[in-house]
Amino acid sequence: MSVLRTKSVEQSIADTDEPEFRLKKSLTALDLTVFGIGVVIGAGIFTLTGRAAHEVAGPAIVISFAVAAIACTLAALCYAEFASTVPVSGSAYTFSYSSLGELFAWIIGWDLILEMFLGASVVAQGWSAYLGTLMEQLGAPIPKEIGYGGTVDVMAIVLVVVLGALMTFGIKESLRVNMVLVAVKLFIVLFVIVAGLLFVNPANWSPFVPEAVPAESESGLTQPLLQFLSGIEPTAFGVGGIFAGAALVFFAYIGFDVVATTAEETKNPQRDLPIGIIASLVICTLLYCAVALVVTGMVPYQDLDPNAALANAFVFHGADWMAVLISAGAVAGLTTVVLTLLIGATRIIFAMSRDALLPVRLAKVHPRFRTPWVISIVVTAIVAIVAGFTPIGVLEQMVNIGTLSAFVLVSVGVIVLRRKRPDLKRSFRVPLSPWLPALSALICIYLMLNLSVETWLRFLIWLAAGFVIYFVYSRRHSRIGQPGYEEFALPHVVSHQRDDTSGDSRT
Repeated sequence: MSVLRTKSVEQSIADTDEPEFRLKKSLTALDLTVFGIGVVIGAGIFTLTGRAAHEVAGPAIVISFAVAAIACTLAALCYAEFASTVPVSGSAYTFSYSSLGELFAWIIGWDLILEMFLGASVVAQGWSAYLGTLMEQLGAPIPKEIGYGGTVDVMAIVLVVVLGALMTFGIKESLRVNMVLVAVKLFIVLFVIVAGLLFVNPANWSPFVPEAVPAESESGLTQPLLQFLSGIEPTAFGVGGIFAGAALVFFAYIGFDVVATTAEETKNPQRDLPIGIIASLVICTLLYCAVALVVTGMVPYQDLDPNAALANAFVFHGADWMAVLISAGAVAGLTTVVLTLLIGATRIIFAMSRDALLPVRLAKVHPRFRTPWVISIVVTAIVAIVAGFTPIGVLEQMVNIGTLSAFVLVSVGVIVLRRKRPDLKRSFRVPLSPWLPALSALICIYLMLNLSVETWLRFLIWLAAGFVIYFVYSRRHSRIGQPGYEEFALPHVVSHQRDDTSGDSRT
């Protein structure tokens, strides 16, 4: 009954062949790359670049994006090794189960549920806000009572329900819609970059690294934990501003890890998963840097609007019509983000339910669509309710801390699994292990320390709730803790049957 018992890689892979839990394998490297771009490139590309340049880094925000990309790449390499070695749904949850043990796996799964449920709800509300702006620009405003900030955000609810239905009918169908929307989004982003070049004044890039000045600091529970513990006052601009900007824009890259949740539905996961994870990150980095260069070249960084920098940069030059196009791009962009997070949430819960850490009945796969339809309905309902009735606001940082904690455990897990199972076939290997995975973990811990004290307190409360559920329910029901459980990797196993009524493995 050890809380650190592990589930072997062989057993995790064997579980994917059980008929009642078998998902349809239909995804390619291109699907996964588009999937990754779909979740990483959201409304942030139109707002975050300008805000970071205006507040902390100036034109050097381009370097901040490059630094953040390097930090993300380290985590992405760790995900790529794990995903190609353990091609099973569940992402960081499954990886941790194979390397660090059940309790760590449960906690990281619990964190990922928080990240994706809350992330999908927050983004759905953001989508509603941009839809309202777009419709107002087109002369057909949405009634305030049912729009963003209204009594009930009906627009956000409708979006989640439509995407939830699409997700339930099939992963391939979902990604076809995702591919179309990503194509629209990329077209608009590239058009904005090219059109913006016409208004660039190179003088706006000088000085490229503005002189450092003291930054406005938060106090009390809203200040970063690192500032609270050390008493160090933050600075803006200069070299320190570049790294402060990197910590800020790092969160624009979050989402590539969701690609790993589709491992079990990929035709050739050993080859395609590393390609999808790394290619989507490279493409997004190039787009972010290009937008950062354009927006800081169009308008002096001191004059950038931190709330809608890119749209107002075109208004600054009299091209008001571009604001409409940018709103349309944000609507398309956020649609793909919500869809991807919904899919990611269902795959995490599917993996945890199949292992009986959550009720096994949830993991039922539809006989025709080969999707976890029960979980899809539950996830859709919860996200729709939260998005429609809850003012999220201050909880947005919870998405970031849940993601970063997953990054830390995956990075550590790569080192542990290399030592515990050097015999495993790894079609992709993180170079310079254990040094690069260790560096990835340290960078992610540093970024977590830059989140506010109140975010840490909420995170600890969420973890405490997770511990209670684990020790009250999950530990006792876990499949690998049952007396009749067969470990696929052990030589004493001579037969393997499945009791369909109980969901347990028996000899």
